[in-house]
Amino acid sequence: MASPLTTWPWDNLGLFKYLLYGPLVAKVVHEMFYVEDSNLNSLWCFHLLILTGLRGFLHVLWNSYSNMLFLTRNRRILQHGVDFKQIDQEWDWDNFLILQTIVASMAYYMFPFLQNFPLWNVKGLLVVLLLHVGVSEPLYYWVHKKFHGHYLFTNYHSLHHSSKVPQSLTVGNAAVLEHLILTVIIGIPIIGATVIGYGSASLIYGYVLVFDFLRCLGHCNVETIPHKLFETFPFMRYVLYTPTYHSLHHTNKDCNFCLFMPLFDKIGNTLNKESWQLHKTFSSGNGSRVPDFVFLAHIVDVTSSMHAQFCLRSFASLPFRTRLFLIPFWPIALLSLFAMWVWSKTFLVSFYYLRSRLHQTWVVPRCGFQYFLPFATDGINKQIEKAILRADKIGVKVISLAALNKNESLNGGGKLFVDKHPNLRVRVVHGNTLTAAVILDEIPKNVEEVFLTGATSKLGRAIALYLCRKRVKVLMLTLSADRFQRIQKEAPQEYQSFLVQVTKYQAAQNCKTWIVGKWITAREQNWAPRGTHFHQFVVPPILPFRRDCTYGDLAAMRLPQDVQGLGSCEYTMERGVVHACHAGGVVHSLEGWTHHEVGAIDVDRIDVVWKAALKHGLRPVSSGSNMETN
Repeated sequence: MASPLTTWPWDNLGLFKYLLYGPLVAKVVHEMFYVEDSNLNSLWCFHLLILTGLRGFLHVLWNSYSNMLFLTRNRRILQHGVDFKQIDQEWDWDNFLILQTIVASMAYYMFPFLQNFPLWNVKGLLVVLLLHVGVSEPLYYWVHKKFHGHYLFTNYHSLHHSSKVPQSLTVGNAAVLEHLILTVIIGIPIIGATVIGYGSASLIYGYVLVFDFLRCLGHCNVETIPHKLFETFPFMRYVLYTPTYHSLHHTNKDCNFCLFMPLFDKIGNTLNKESWQLHKTFSSGNGSRVPDFVFLAHIVDVTSSMHAQFCLRSFASLPFRTRLFLIPFWPIALLSLFAMWVWSKTFLVSFYYLRSRLHQTWVVPRCGFQYFLPFATDGINKQIEKAILRADKIGVKVISLAALNKNESLNGGGKLFVDKHPNLRVRVVHGNTLTAAVILDEIPKNVEEVFLTGATSKLGRAIALYLCRKRVKVLMLTLSADRFQRIQKEAPQEYQSFLVQVTKYQAAQNCKTWIVGKWITAREQNWAPRGTHFHQFVVPPILPFRRDCTYGDLAAMRLPQDVQGLGSCEYTMERGVVHACHAGGVVHSLEGWTHHEVGAIDVDRIDVVWKAALKHGLRPVSSGSNMETN
């Protein structure tokens, strides 16, 4: 049985918990439209709603900043990413705002002096400061130490410490009892100043928002306070804590208990002696680790650009789909993309650990449609080249290119960059070898004939050559006899007859296995017989027009169970699933291969890469058991 005041009364309400604000909204509407002598200063519930909104927005902004790795990577304290478990655990992080709003609305009726207060009173600032330093700070320090006792920690405070990577939203991840006590600690200076006649609206707004700001600062996991401040003014070390200072408390629970002022840890002999030296290290930008592997992704469209952890962490942790709440933010996202194009820098969006190797994702700030504009080719290649050279400079071992970043017509599957910079230490990988392996694995072993569109592309060529060696007849749809013949000649003499050129979709009207590498319309799909399965490696995926047929997903693999710090979904993929080309780069890094994987796919390496992927715990999302597994 759970201890009292550990769970929230509205835990089972889901989104309906926000209806708890309904009475306050009704009170505001009534007073504004039906009470003649009401004014802005007397609308206590109105101020509560505004203040709650500002507080929530403040926490979200801090969370966004913490996850902007392109700005904060060198000053991150804990290098781990925020994983799905922590995100789910902190999903209802704003419960404390509901609680404190309810308590404050009750205080309106309990304390008559709150029913009318001035907009501004300078004397109140001094009183609040004195009460905070003299009462709230030592009270919090004492209570916090008590919560680290065995019973209180086990039953209450351990929930807060279960978040491995502190972030601003971690502030709300605590038991109800803790938030009730914190509400009292926040309320003491405000009520104290108001009781002696120095209260004001600006005092309440200012104190609460500064209080939240400093809590977010401590939990942000990014060192934002320059060490020169403490070197110039040594006394400031005991007046203002730092993110490094507070992170030490999360990793070492027997030190640094203060609210905002390390002075009380100094007095109580609980100050971690490494606090200042570590603070200097992180604030100087010397605490970051260089990733072994980088995946260079790209934006699909403006809406999908908001599917990043630094926008909405909870939204990024779910497979992407367009939602109504995104529409108002579309202009902001578009302006941000324009700014990134002007800035012209590749930026980081997420990272995680895979078997103790830091794995990061960088994004080229270009929308999908731009890759098909001829005049945009040079600009896109320039940004990809900058990313590769930057990875090479900082010591990255492998950089893998996402779908459009390795387009054959754009840069020959990455070959352009390898030829231009022959002395690259970083290995450039397109990952298509594993993509081909995943597609081939989906094809059942007993298949005797397949129909292949996009047959002369990198993937189409490799799939055709692999299947013909398995004595599978491949109907290759292409109008170019020369390109077909070049591919056919690559096959061993005894297997060349299994490759057949066709020029019309009608040729596949009796074939139930279609491998689609080129977008096809409903009319073209109608040539497939009933019961056909459409395997595909075309971007974007084809639309499922036929109800009497089945459609495969894009080639993807599920990451191994020991992945740590993964907290965002890759576009529309499920949690823990990545596109096969992404997984191909991961395998390249884990195996420590020293060759570049660019240009045409080496068919002889398809089985090698596949076995390596399975060895490291990666698994195909769907499988037809056509590939060798031993």
